[in-house]
Amino acid sequence: MAFTGKYEFEGDENYDDFVTKIGLPSDKIEMGRNCKIITEVVQNGNDFTWTQHFPGGRTTTNTFTIGKEADMETMGGRKFKATVKMEDGKIVADFPNYHHTAEISGGKLVEISTASGAVYKRTSKKIA
Repeated sequence: MAFTGKYEFEGDENYDDFVTKIGLPSDKIEMGRNCKIITEVVQNGNDFTWTQHFPGGRTTTNTFTIGKEADMETMGGRKFKATVKMEDGKIVADFPNYHHTAEISGGKLVEISTASGAVYKRTSKKIA
């Protein structure tokens, strides 16, 4: 269940349907397509720092403790409050317009987001 590591985007499924359902504008949809995101996770017990590095130097960092409300930010830059949970070894969070899970499976970071019936899956390989 150790999430700590640095992960590089490897592939995704159903990107266009998902981002359309959550209402991302077309310029952000195009920018995010096949985006080589580097995700860096530091886990210390139930405390997490989850950072996504985007090409061009933009970074988003969410710091949270399992079971406690935290200030978070979506991939579109929208700020909100959420209580992140741990269920069956998966990190689970409800964003403003989608449900998100993350787990380590086969040494890879697998993230699944669901909105209005659209299921988006992003897989990242561990690089450090």
